[in-house]
Amino acid sequence: MIVATVSKGSTSGLPESLKTAQAAIHLPEVQQMLRQLSRHQLGIFMPHMHGQQTGEFESLPDNVVQVESGLEVSFRSAEEIANQTYHFLPVGWCWREGAATPVAVCEMDDEEEDEQGDTKRVIKHKM
Repeated sequence: MIVATVSKGSTSGLPESLKTAQAAIHLPEVQQMLRQLSRHQLGIFMPHMHGQQTGEFESLPDNVVQVESGLEVSFRSAEEIANQTYHFLPVGWCWREGAATPVAVCEMDDEEEDEQGDTKRVIKHKM
């Protein structure tokens, strides 16, 4: 597997918060956290979005959640997603206001009928 790294000079177009994230991944304590997370099948990601007009990297605002639905990514109000927890599976978290907070979710097809015709919840990505 090839891992891309960026030099300090190549982060010049990024907001400061994302420059910090890019640099931090190389710190020994962050590498140790990554090793510990990998034991639980988790990783580290850089929460971000892209400007609609320019496509430039932007920090993900606290009130926005990245949503994957039907293999497309969009950005929605965290409040909107919080009121629809049955339809979204959290896949990315940040520490906000003293708690793990979902910042990336996948929209789910949340109901299927079983062999008896009963409706049940099934974790299945919306297509």
